[in-house]
Amino acid sequence: MAASPLNVQPSVHARSNSLPSREHPMASQIDENLNRLRASQSASTSSSVGDKLNCLQDLYDYVDMFLQLPHTQQALAQEQQRKPVDELLDGFLLLLDVCGTAKDALLLTKEGTQELQSILRRRRGLEGLSNEVRKYFTSRKAARKAICKALKNLKHMENKLTTSSFSKDGETGAVIGTLKQVEAVIISVLESILTFISGPEAELKSSRWSLVSKLLHQKRVMCEEAEQNTNEIAYAEAVLRSFIKSGNTKHVENVQNELQNSEMCIRDLEEGLESFFRRLIKARVTVLNFLNC
Repeated sequence: MAASPLNVQPSVHARSNSLPSREHPMASQIDENLNRLRASQSASTSSSVGDKLNCLQDLYDYVDMFLQLPHTQQALAQEQQRKPVDELLDGFLLLLDVCGTAKDALLLTKEGTQELQSILRRRRGLEGLSNEVRKYFTSRKAARKAICKALKNLKHMENKLTTSSFSKDGETGAVIGTLKQVEAVIISVLESILTFISGPEAELKSSRWSLVSKLLHQKRVMCEEAEQNTNEIAYAEAVLRSFIKSGNTKHVENVQNELQNSEMCIRDLEEGLESFFRRLIKARVTVLNFLNC
């Protein structure tokens, strides 16, 4: 994925509030990534979602190094911390499941998008295309249903995280506290990503069809700010609906372009999610390995 402004390291490192930076040099790096992710939560565009995924990968690179520290492993291996550690391990599983849901939704959407592009290239009649569009939106409805369930699971996980109790005293409490901060931010980021993938829950109202139609009639050069505010998946769906509603085959090329943009967006998200998915697995395996020693 393209380099993200979230990945730029600040010239002045923020001091960690979670752990003494003298003993835990990775803690300040974790805090910096957490702060960048928190600052990015207000935006939910293709550009911002890609930035969040890049920053999540950076975050978990530092988390992995943090988990390799001997005093981190000693803190987590203490018997009195078994309950919060088990909760962290369960959290890893749920996050992996949510990532899987997001990946499945993207795959379904990509396959439908590719099929529509193939039909448009073969220049089938509008009737055949209408049938495929209906199939596409049926698969999107199923994906949204799975996403809705995943969002509910994340909300439940978030509520459980805020009510969980553990000793915050000493280095052991600081280790657990840092990992719970990481978990909380990841939940928030994944909620944002799932919402982006889902797109609008209802079809555009009829009053907005004319706007989409005008965009199809005249290809305007969009400014950089407008491009950053685009959800390519949702926009391609709006264009498809307008195309089928109007029945005007002159706009086939425009529809193809928007579907291609949507596919490119999906591929970038798939790449970022897969990379983060692998890092989540690695982190969980690391914890399990030193707990079983």
